[in-house]
Amino acid sequence: MRARAPQAVVLALCAVVSGCGTDAASSTREPTVAPPTASGAADAPAIMAPASTAPPSPTALSPTAPSAASGRPLGGARRWRITTYYTAVESFHGGKRTAVRGCPRPRCTNGDAPLGSYPEGFVKAVQREGSGRITSGPHRGRYLNWSHSVGFWLDDTTRDSAGRPLRPWESAAADRDVLARGRRFVITDCGRDGAGRPIAERVCARFRRAVWTVTDLFRPGYGGEHHADVYIGEETGPDFVRSAPWYTTLRDATIHPG
Repeated sequence: MRARAPQAVVLALCAVVSGCGTDAASSTREPTVAPPTASGAADAPAIMAPASTAPPSPTALSPTAPSAASGRPLGGARRWRITTYYTAVESFHGGKRTAVRGCPRPRCTNGDAPLGSYPEGFVKAVQREGSGRITSGPHRGRYLNWSHSVGFWLDDTTRDSAGRPLRPWESAAADRDVLARGRRFVITDCGRDGAGRPIAERVCARFRRAVWTVTDLFRPGYGGEHHADVYIGEETGPDFVRSAPWYTTLRDATIHPG
């Protein structure tokens, strides 16, 4: 649930911890998806309130479906910056145990209930990415989520700004003036990474196979005219931000209608 920059799903961090979009070399980013608030809607500085768009069908969004580009490139060729975000996993993080307080359930704002103690690295990752799966203690199997406007809360899943579970290699966020909520797109040209190098073919092939649907919208001034933020699921091991090839930024990328 967040945005990105040198520190932290376009949730609360996009406005406070960083700016939407980060490179693989950076260990911080902003969230791109916002958690549900007391009213069940998003209330994060970087995401627009949810629209009434129905959730896309699983068949249409198969993460292994080949890209079927059609029509002209959206927003022009080689114009896009595609950033990525993920869900942290407690067992992959260390540091001293840090007590967390917040809401014991969704649809609660700025709570002060004890939510457990977690490794410092995990807590920081949750604040950076917007969500994390708990792997120890009484809340094992649940998720510790965070946004600037809501604080920490416990949940049974990750969430987009409409309260729906995030879908790996499917959920995306973008500026509403460029890609409206519900818009599907595919990445047809990965462009370069933050250092100006071509994206490795095996990495680009994975991005090209995905069909993304915009389920969150950046608030004006945070997303940019040619910026999309895509969710790649849970981290897969320690030091994920430096070792995972999928945690990257695609610069000068091209997208087409999906």
